[in-house]
Amino acid sequence: MATKKLTGAQAVLEACIAEGAETIFGYPGGAIMPIYDALYDYNDKLKHILVRHEQGGIHAGQGYARTSGKVGVVFATSGPGATNLVTGLADAMIDSTPLVCITGQVFAHLLGTDAFQETDIINITMPVTKWNYQITDATEIPGILAKAFYLARSGRPGPVLIDISKNAQIQSFDYEGYTPCNHIRSYRPKPVIRKNYIDEAVDLINNAKKPLVIFGQGVILGKAEKEFKKFIEKSGMPAAWTILGLSALPTNHPQNVGMLGMHGNYGPNVLTNECDVLIAVGMRFDDRVTGRLDKYAKQAKVIHLDIDPSEIDKNVKATVGVWGDCKETLPLLTLGIQEKDRSDWLKVFAEYTQKEYDQCIKDEVYPSSKEMTMGEVIRIVNETTKGDAVMVTDVGQHQMVTCRYAKFNESRSNVTSGGLGTMGFALPAAIGAKFGAPDRTVIGVIGDGGIQMTIQELGTIMQTGVDVKIMILNNQFLGMVRQWQELFNEKRYSFVDIQSPNYVMVAKAYGIEGAKVEDRKDLVKAIETMLAHKGSYLLEVMVGKENNVFPMVPQGCSVSEIRLK
Repeated sequence: MATKKLTGAQAVLEACIAEGAETIFGYPGGAIMPIYDALYDYNDKLKHILVRHEQGGIHAGQGYARTSGKVGVVFATSGPGATNLVTGLADAMIDSTPLVCITGQVFAHLLGTDAFQETDIINITMPVTKWNYQITDATEIPGILAKAFYLARSGRPGPVLIDISKNAQIQSFDYEGYTPCNHIRSYRPKPVIRKNYIDEAVDLINNAKKPLVIFGQGVILGKAEKEFKKFIEKSGMPAAWTILGLSALPTNHPQNVGMLGMHGNYGPNVLTNECDVLIAVGMRFDDRVTGRLDKYAKQAKVIHLDIDPSEIDKNVKATVGVWGDCKETLPLLTLGIQEKDRSDWLKVFAEYTQKEYDQCIKDEVYPSSKEMTMGEVIRIVNETTKGDAVMVTDVGQHQMVTCRYAKFNESRSNVTSGGLGTMGFALPAAIGAKFGAPDRTVIGVIGDGGIQMTIQELGTIMQTGVDVKIMILNNQFLGMVRQWQELFNEKRYSFVDIQSPNYVMVAKAYGIEGAKVEDRKDLVKAIETMLAHKGSYLLEVMVGKENNVFPMVPQGCSVSEIRLK
């Protein structure tokens, strides 16, 4: 390709086009203005979504990445624009979400002078990015951005931040075209698969009497849903999921035994401490899944499949660590394992499921009380969507209830803030999720606390016309904190009684239709109206103020000490 003159700003946009990043979420400012000026001429090739806050921009980028499977791209200016990305970077880092964030920076000659809106974003974001880099010369832009996209999406995905000084954006240089990156010396995105570990794992599975598979988001990130399904179906083993693994296997699959962790299902939690072989696929043994580590699955041989070798033996000692991409390792295991009927072992899970339903679930999804419950709302959503919607949840009781009761038929249907637990995540993430999956119904399920953290993103919906269904489950409390204060702090409700505006009127001010439901008799019709409405819609549902989410593993307890009430 013949060389041509381009500015650094134009080179940034050429890289985005070459990498297939057709949607960018961002907010302009002084230090990134040259890139935005160049963007004016790229409107036919790149879609830019103007958010209302940079944190909204990065959460939207996360939602986009999670539903599309592509790299989310976010633009922000220097100083406060860049620092407003930090929460989203931390969220994406711990949840392995591929992002490329491009921030403007002051002129190179001003670096270190405390210039207007200068912040050392490289040192600030080093702990919460997979890689970051500052560019002060335009000639570096094509190569560095190729590296950024490659690092963000390869291996264990994650966020990358590239900081570009203003002079580099303005500078013209001889552009020789864009070459995507597919190799970096000393970076090995996929560890070498070791056949002896595959053989050891196969031997353990074939000799197991009571094996249990626990799967996380690694199955989704590895695009290994089909391989995983074949693996469990041949083996006959029960399979339980982490909240980020949810939807990798259809909810109604006969071997899907439910959710692990603090508010997970009764059977998989208790029986984790009774299985003889525990096979962990693409999950990291987070503390919310394990409870007390010194009492976690001590009786079991542990097989841990992960693309990130640093996760193996980090929290739970593995008998066999199977390094590699699970899309490649699972078929090797499936080839070696014996086909087995484990219906007797699955019946044990079914007995626990029935006990949980009778003592806990039934009254949550079919309540006898006058007050509406969150579980009841999610049940009606399931019945209306038939399990085909994308559910984007914020953080709190509504998140746990939605993850417990939502039904999903296909992968990439559950978008939530897992490891960081970021309140305010859902509204912007739902916007991004809809741009990432434009043909799917996207429902943001949000609490009355979280919605008020990023409510300004209703303006993004107004301006773009994006079709997002917003469902606020309002219990007039910061519900999860209140639950803990009730159970462990003698009902000393310290600053959890949160007041809300009239959400329907707020939505109306942004040109968004809405309704409020306070009586059960109106609930089904209201949900049907929301889902049938053309365009975004806000539905506020008033649920019981002091309802708790059970089962629950109290902090400091083992998973087998889970409480049903």
